[in-house]
Amino acid sequence: RDVERSRGLGDVYKRQSGKSFIPLLISSGCGIPGIMASRTIEQDNDRRLTIMTATFIPCGAKLPVIALMGGVIAGEAAGYAESSFIAPLMYFIGIAAVLISAIILKKTKMFSGKPAPFVMELPNYRMPGAKNVVHLLWDKAKDFLQRAFTVIFIAVIAIWFLQNFDTGFNMISDSQNSILAKIAGMLAPIFVPVGFGDWRIVTALVSGFMAKESVVSTLTVLFGSTAALQGSLTLTGAASLLVFCLLYTPCAAAIASVKRELGGKWAIAVAVGQCVIAWLAAFVIYQIGMLF
Repeated sequence: RDVERSRGLGDVYKRQSGKSFIPLLISSGCGIPGIMASRTIEQDNDRRLTIMTATFIPCGAKLPVIALMGGVIAGEAAGYAESSFIAPLMYFIGIAAVLISAIILKKTKMFSGKPAPFVMELPNYRMPGAKNVVHLLWDKAKDFLQRAFTVIFIAVIAIWFLQNFDTGFNMISDSQNSILAKIAGMLAPIFVPVGFGDWRIVTALVSGFMAKESVVSTLTVLFGSTAALQGSLTLTGAASLLVFCLLYTPCAAAIASVKRELGGKWAIAVAVGQCVIAWLAAFVIYQIGMLF
């Protein structure tokens, strides 16, 4: 009887653990608490896999980018496309990216193995004491300030310096002469095959590593208006840029959280891997759009 029972449970172990759902759901608000919520997953492989895919879900910081590019796409479509469907579509694309990347990673030796069964344990619920809540909040805030904030602070200073100084380390008034613009100019040819090889767009993408909201502000400063941005992009190029912004490397705070949870090598793997996936997805969309 015990043997038959163990055989019956075999199918349970073949299924993916359902504990990844909560971190992915939380990541729709912000990837940092979503990454931290993966601590509830006991098995290391499932936990690493959840952390590496959680930031594909569009967070609140990406909504301004979706709104801006949605307006550009709607304007380029000349009336036959509406921006109202773009935000839900981006969430579906993010979910698809999570599923596809998880399936591919599960096929590798690094993430092979049977996932833990989904067992929900419900503890006894009690009203927490104010002292315990304050103590817990202080511990979490101190942990964040000691580990994640240092990376964010360094990234902010680096982006500010690159945006405001030229190669001679002189303060500039025109961002076109900044070190960041020079770096973006060198990276721009990489994005020509995906439809947005303009150095100003690449500059916004680089600044987006600090915070995804800065993509919109940087584009506004460099182009001056949405009309100018719209004039530099085709409909297919705007769609390709939107998908790239959706999927490429998360912000510095999220990368710092990955480093804290998994280590520096995994954080680099997440940053580089998501950039590659975003480029491939944007390339496919741009090439398909060019056929029509």
